[in-house]
Amino acid sequence: MVKFYEGSFKYDYPFQAVSLAYFLRYPNPYAKHVLSTDVIDRHFDPDTRRLYTTRLHLKRSKLPPTVLKLLPKGILGSNSDTGQSYILEKSIVDVREGWMTTETKNLEWTGILSVIEKQCYRRPDQSPVLDDSSGERSDNARHGTTEVTTSTTFVSRFGQNGPRTARRKAEVLPPGRETAADIPDDNPPKKGFLSNWSTSSLQRTIEVIGMRRTREALLKSKDGMNVVLGRLRSGGLVEVLEGMRRDREAMFGPEGPWKRAWKHGNGIEDDE
Repeated sequence: MVKFYEGSFKYDYPFQAVSLAYFLRYPNPYAKHVLSTDVIDRHFDPDTRRLYTTRLHLKRSKLPPTVLKLLPKGILGSNSDTGQSYILEKSIVDVREGWMTTETKNLEWTGILSVIEKQCYRRPDQSPVLDDSSGERSDNARHGTTEVTTSTTFVSRFGQNGPRTARRKAEVLPPGRETAADIPDDNPPKKGFLSNWSTSSLQRTIEVIGMRRTREALLKSKDGMNVVLGRLRSGGLVEVLEGMRRDREAMFGPEGPWKRAWKHGNGIEDDE
């Protein structure tokens, strides 16, 4: 099953500030669950003059207890008790045309629920794919705001692993490498009405919970961005970096997360 969530809002800050704040938004007081952020790839295309970035976020996250109670035991494997999950983020920025597109998706629990969030940040009255050959910029006061549109897709694949999955596996194997396990049954056993109803109900429940949590996360994300934008306006980049330091200390203490992890790994107790 697939569900969609769409929304739009605006920041009362110019696009240049919003696009910068996006890459400096962690940590902030509304994102204490974000443990780390790493840049996997970043490159600038001189032909299109666009910046491409891929980042990996490690977040403190668990499946809601309501979902855990509904799932069969053992379906989560070893990921059920880690309390952490990875989020992959890809972005493209075109400062000249005044737009930025982002896409984030979860890398954990994809067999239960995949959440793909796409956002477009742009200056007012500009299409995200507009090719402005003139290269001219307007000084209109409306450029003091940035419009944001969000589209989120929820896909629950729970209960969908069946003969079609096996058929796909068999099709990608080279000739002579098929095994009995890879060949689908031409007459698979049919599920009863109660079984199909239970699976569909569970899918809907998982997607509804995911949609509710996404709405809450979007509100917190906007609040966090406004904190970073406020720091940028009041004190520039120096104030943003200082605010990040304060937030990091509030989350992990003055030593930071990596020194604490090193001490724990070496059996060194924290000083009283």
